[in-house]
Amino acid sequence: MLLATDLDGTFLGGRQSDRLKLYRLIREQNGIQLMFVTGRGIESVLPLLDNPVIPDPDYIICDVGATVLNGKTLDPVQPIQSEIESLWPGTLTIKKRMRKVKGLRLQPVSQQRRCSFFYDDHTDMEMVKKIAGEMGLDVLLSAGKFLDILPKNINKGSTLKRLVELMQFSTTDILVAGDTLNDKSLYDTSFKGVVVGASEQALLDYTRGMPNVIHAESKGAGGILESMKCFPEFNAYIQPLANHNPGDNQGDTQLLLMYHRLPYDVKEVDGTEQKVAPMSPNGIIPSLLGFFSNGRSGAWIAWEEVRNRQLAKPDQYIDEEKYPNLIASSIALTKKEIEIFYKLFSKEAFWPVIFSFADKVRFNHEQWEHYVHVNRLFAERAAAEADRNATVWIHEYNLWMVPGLLRQLRPDVKIGFFHHTAFPPADIFNIIPWRREIIGSMLQCDYIGFHIPRYVENFVDVVKSHTPVTIRNEQSCAERFLTYSCALGVDKMTREIDANGRVVRLGAHPVGINMHNIRSIFNNAATQDSIRKMQQQTEGKKIILSVERLDYVKGPLEKINAFQAFLEQNPQYHGKVELINICTPPASGMKVYDKILAELEQAIGKINGKYARLDWVPIHFFFRSVPFEEVVTYYAVADVAWITPLRDGLNLVAKEFVGVQGLKPDADGVLVVSEFAGVSVELSYAIRTNPYDSKDMVRGLEQALAMDENDRKLRMERLFEQVAHYDIEHWGKSFIRELDSISGESTVH
Repeated sequence: MLLATDLDGTFLGGRQSDRLKLYRLIREQNGIQLMFVTGRGIESVLPLLDNPVIPDPDYIICDVGATVLNGKTLDPVQPIQSEIESLWPGTLTIKKRMRKVKGLRLQPVSQQRRCSFFYDDHTDMEMVKKIAGEMGLDVLLSAGKFLDILPKNINKGSTLKRLVELMQFSTTDILVAGDTLNDKSLYDTSFKGVVVGASEQALLDYTRGMPNVIHAESKGAGGILESMKCFPEFNAYIQPLANHNPGDNQGDTQLLLMYHRLPYDVKEVDGTEQKVAPMSPNGIIPSLLGFFSNGRSGAWIAWEEVRNRQLAKPDQYIDEEKYPNLIASSIALTKKEIEIFYKLFSKEAFWPVIFSFADKVRFNHEQWEHYVHVNRLFAERAAAEADRNATVWIHEYNLWMVPGLLRQLRPDVKIGFFHHTAFPPADIFNIIPWRREIIGSMLQCDYIGFHIPRYVENFVDVVKSHTPVTIRNEQSCAERFLTYSCALGVDKMTREIDANGRVVRLGAHPVGINMHNIRSIFNNAATQDSIRKMQQQTEGKKIILSVERLDYVKGPLEKINAFQAFLEQNPQYHGKVELINICTPPASGMKVYDKILAELEQAIGKINGKYARLDWVPIHFFFRSVPFEEVVTYYAVADVAWITPLRDGLNLVAKEFVGVQGLKPDADGVLVVSEFAGVSVELSYAIRTNPYDSKDMVRGLEQALAMDENDRKLRMERLFEQVAHYDIEHWGKSFIRELDSISGESTVH
């Protein structure tokens, strides 16, 4: 069969799952030939030919029928093209003649052998037709605002008929598809046709009663599939869909994810680029991908660095076999744009505020405009990709402005937002010059998730400082979180607010760890061998482990100073205790951390210089990215994990340590964690310490090293039970469950 289809609203329209299903059918069925029949110029069709998701057409009829090309070579189809050219007096001549017509505006689109205009109620249509008639040209109107001047008797249908005749296609095996009056001539061919759902009323009226034309209920590509089921001649082509991807869950709402990175890395192998799984030990990416394993349709929207935006990669499958209805849709940003958006503005303006380091804040209004611009690109992409009533899940503070921008573009979509960092108190957050714009945007979400209840309450306090708020629902925190017994504890959490008539639901979802991945690495023979070797090397010594990224919010210098105080006050531990400090470098180009590294290295050198012996070095400092498999070995060997950030949204290192220790037969490691890490309100059996108080830091370390063996094992058993249950899968499913439970009508009071 030959599918001759309009593009916008037809082949490129409808639900994403229907589009991908149709595209896959065309690629996999050798008996289907594809022809684009569009009003676009060839220049605007070319990007589609570079899109691996969209099947390549065998033929292209564009410029409303005035251009006809071989889809594989892009050569003009002769003699049809030359005959059309001979009927065209030239674009400049037509534009000159039409200047005298009031209310006629030239469309700024690429076009050949046609002139496209906008028109309105004030346009003198009689004059337009008179001038066109004098030049031997036709006038084509569509959608109540578009006007095309074309060669006489040239349109989509006439060119299609001539091409069918030239190529000797069987006229009984042709299906035409369209959605606007611009496609009217396709149905004059008497070929079998489908008018897809939600088409222009004028086209529906024109084709009503035509014996070979079906009016489909489904929109876009879904309408084409629907018509193929109805026509016996085409039914055989669509039969394989009944058996293709039996897990396809068409009823699920489309899910769009906005994350800071694509769900794969690109690696060059033998000169070709291949997608590989990213190094993501916390398992967030695999967990998010899991939502699409049952065939749920969606798009993963993330930024991608490009040297030349014109050469940016189009939408592409992430893994068509595993996730047949999921595409990656990247926002192309240059290195400089990312530098400003992420490494400069986000890290210098928002990062210090989020973690309450107001003295380190640097605001730049020009960079703010760039930040909003990038957020707008994300919002526009989501608006373009989203099906009707789709669900959009936005991640992290880099995209604070997306909800407000997206709501303007697509009021029908459901918007969820998860905040992976901390959320500061109102008096800190409100130093941001653009706080009203940010909060206004966030209030356009339907559901917002944070790690812990304290951050939920901080957000509510910020909203209260900007607009009247009614608390519609609260929930006790005691079932899962600590309340009065720790620095970040609260007893009740707000679950739903009404801010100026806008109802927003809130919740706490601490991110969990990927226990499946950790268990697999731990049980690996190579890992077990590494653990045995490291245990032999450290025999007779207590190992204190610190794993953190180089950042002032992690308090690396405060930790080293506290360890120095510990050595001074506890000479009995000299030669018996070693601190392994793994410090991951920040992203390249982050100058803000250079001073911290210099101070840290100087402090470590001073301690080792004072206390080191031939058989003992107090601190082993590794300033590099360590493979997670190696980190698992350190987790297994360590006696104490000393996790003491000054501030931290959650801290997965603490959970990873527990996850590894809990797999050991002799699970007796001790976790010492900062009171100001979000994880401290979850893990009640950890030793909590105040990283701002060196004396308390020393006390916590002494308690951990002196703890009775039975106490150590009991604490770790309880911690492991908590961490293993509330894993990464629980986190993702609990968030989506909350978001899915919200009806569109319930978000406006």
